[in-house]
Amino acid sequence: MEYSIALKEIIEKFNLEILYLPENGGEIRVTRADLNRPGLALAGYLDFFDSDRILLMGRTEISFLERFTAEKRYDTVARVMAKRPPALIVARGVTPQKEIMQAVQENAVPLLRSYDSTTNLTAKMFEYLSTELASRTTVHGVLMEVYGWGVLMLGESGIGKSETAVELIKRGHRLVADDAVEIKKLPDGRLTGTAPPSTRHFMELRGIGIIDVRRLFGMSAVKIYENVLLIARLEAWNQEKHYDRLGLDDQYEELLGVQVPAITVPVRPGRTLATIIEVAAMNGRMKMMGYNSAEALNRRIMRDMSSDIDERDLGYMPSNPYYSTDNALPGRSL
Repeated sequence: MEYSIALKEIIEKFNLEILYLPENGGEIRVTRADLNRPGLALAGYLDFFDSDRILLMGRTEISFLERFTAEKRYDTVARVMAKRPPALIVARGVTPQKEIMQAVQENAVPLLRSYDSTTNLTAKMFEYLSTELASRTTVHGVLMEVYGWGVLMLGESGIGKSETAVELIKRGHRLVADDAVEIKKLPDGRLTGTAPPSTRHFMELRGIGIIDVRRLFGMSAVKIYENVLLIARLEAWNQEKHYDRLGLDDQYEELLGVQVPAITVPVRPGRTLATIIEVAAMNGRMKMMGYNSAEALNRRIMRDMSSDIDERDLGYMPSNPYYSTDNALPGRSL
């Protein structure tokens, strides 16, 4: 599915000055995050010109057009505008020549101006459009920031996701979204989650109702966006099911084509889920830094077993006071 954004939203976001806007020009849909610096196009090479991209001109392009006569300048710009890009933006507050104004009006292409530098505007606009136009999905769950780690809690309704989130908030962690979590896949493969604007900062607790987390716990308890780095799936404890007790085999769940590290947390009375989620987040950070506790323990056991076998083959016990018969307890054989 292809997503788009109205040009008027871009104008408002970047405070762009409108030099020319055709009728209903604000409703033009932008579908590409990349911006086009029309250097080759102004030189006459239009074979691979992408008309879906916003055009961006800076001092370089404007000064280049100054070299032309008025007639050639108009013909050059008119050939580019005939491709009907979503908009033409001039940066650094430069004033476009009248031939540019004539060409955009004849082809109904919005002309906008920014007082930001061309490089800064390109970077900021690309980041904004990449997020707004990213592929997305909505999942039922709770997204929290725990020790700087984005944890998405999933599970059937009533399993305790919101209650766990409240306990995490009381411990100083931050809520991103409750119930409905909008997740987008960014161009670099990261998954970022947020709450729908209508439900942002609100949470539903059975027996209490709707609470405003920001007003109850303060601004430090909420966050707008967070990367999804771990999925914690809460499920009712099943005596017949085997749950991982070592952590040697990594689990993953797929979201928008991205494999996300995942854990399954069995729920039953007496288990402090908030503490488990905290430990899972810290463990995830530690794995990212190159240390895996389960693998470290496994290596230690294998090393000790190998050492013990070697020493037994040589015909003696390890030189450890614990193994000395002099230290044996009454009634205990070594």
